[in-house]
Amino acid sequence: MTTSEGRKTIRGEVYVAIAGLVVVALLFDFMNGFHDAANAIATVVSTGVLKPHQAVAWAAFFNFLAFFIFRDHGVANTVAKTVHEGSYDLVVVLAGVISAICWNLLTWWYGIPSSSSHTLIGGFAGAGITHALMTKGFMPLSEIVDLHKVIQIFLFIFAAPFIGMLISIFFSIVFISRNTI
Repeated sequence: MTTSEGRKTIRGEVYVAIAGLVVVALLFDFMNGFHDAANAIATVVSTGVLKPHQAVAWAAFFNFLAFFIFRDHGVANTVAKTVHEGSYDLVVVLAGVISAICWNLLTWWYGIPSSSSHTLIGGFAGAGITHALMTKGFMPLSEIVDLHKVIQIFLFIFAAPFIGMLISIFFSIVFISRNTI
């Protein structure tokens, strides 16, 4: 649809799609809150340092404050730049967010620790790859997604528990040896 001057106008369906995407993104944000916040506050609640309502209030406050303190939003930039321009549209973004919501619900239901950020990156990458292959035909993955970043994220998903374990072994040895002397 164009105006008399020949400029393209946005049809009502696009506004509805954008509004729907915003609603789904807010739903993902809510899911991210109850999915990942449990990881952040479980330790202080289980050890008795804070009561549950105090821990939730602290987590909400500091998550909100962090947005204004830290100007480099590295995770958000990584998510936004996972799929190269031209390999996505509103449907791809919607599919990526919906897949992330589904995976978050599944891992939450079964008590499987996972990261919502990693899930969102995987959702966008999968939706972007599918869209590009279906609309443009076969092409190298590196032309669709930032393959270096995706592989790096994939490797660190597996490496993170082992790195955490090694660091905790080191600190356990340090603190145990200090208490026995």
